[in-house]
Amino acid sequence: MSNSSSISHFLLLALADTWQLQILHFCLLLGISLAALLGNGLIISAIACGHHLHTPTFFFLLNLALSDLGSICTTVPKAMHNSLWNTRTISYSGCAAQVFFFSFLMSAEFSLLTVMCYDRYVSICKPLHYGTLLGSRACAHTAAAAWASGFLNALLNTRNTFSLPLCKGNALGQFFCEIPQILKLSCSHSTFRKIWISLLGVCLAFGCFVFTVFSYVQIFRAVLRIPSEQGRHKAFSTCLPHLAVVSLFVSTGIFAYLKPSSMSSPSLDLALSVLYSVVTPALNPLIYSLRNQELKDALGKLVTSTSEAINSLFCYRAFRI
Repeated sequence: MSNSSSISHFLLLALADTWQLQILHFCLLLGISLAALLGNGLIISAIACGHHLHTPTFFFLLNLALSDLGSICTTVPKAMHNSLWNTRTISYSGCAAQVFFFSFLMSAEFSLLTVMCYDRYVSICKPLHYGTLLGSRACAHTAAAAWASGFLNALLNTRNTFSLPLCKGNALGQFFCEIPQILKLSCSHSTFRKIWISLLGVCLAFGCFVFTVFSYVQIFRAVLRIPSEQGRHKAFSTCLPHLAVVSLFVSTGIFAYLKPSSMSSPSLDLALSVLYSVVTPALNPLIYSLRNQELKDALGKLVTSTSEAINSLFCYRAFRI
């Protein structure tokens, strides 16, 4: 029998059994992570450089892109390293860091999505009070509260999780360190402590979910009262990207964590974890940029100016030579 103090490392779930499939998974993870880094990086750069995008909507979108970048960088590099070098190990401190940052970023992302829902609610249901309710100071405080709530949730969950004695080995049924997988290794007889660890995240997620549902009920009521069809279409088009991102994030997370044990299998759990931890951060930039003309124009100007700067640099060097 071993406890948490005697465990020096954990064994992560292997993505494949053969070397060829491991290389394939490495290439897939590399492609998805590069797409996520490129998409979120372009959104951050476009919003930061485009002064006409310095609005509450794009400010919160910038924060969401930062959380997506962080979540990709938390889970994917170690999985790629393990696939490339045919290993499964992760150090105890590295596992604790993954648990903290993943919990922090996922909690912050859910809070940011809720804040973005409030932004849509105010812009559609209370447009005359938009500048008052979502001024620059209010936006900064709201975003800070979202990040702070994620940090506090992650800190408490990580501390409580790794304070439990672990006596059921060190093999995790996941390709990255996650709280539910570590709780399965615990031999603690304190069921209350295990429930408390899960309850913190569940309460935060449930509160954000209820607020989002209530806000969208009010939004749809307000949109349906708009007399012109063009006005209704414009209002719906501003909500669809956010609604799509929230639906994808919430549905995969709920199914992954709350599905019946009879439906659980290693392959299904792995597919779901890749979907909500890797694929979703890569899809978010695409979803938001497809329906937003302002963002597409800003991205086009950014790409054009960057290519022109690179061409000028090459021409200058060629002239110097």
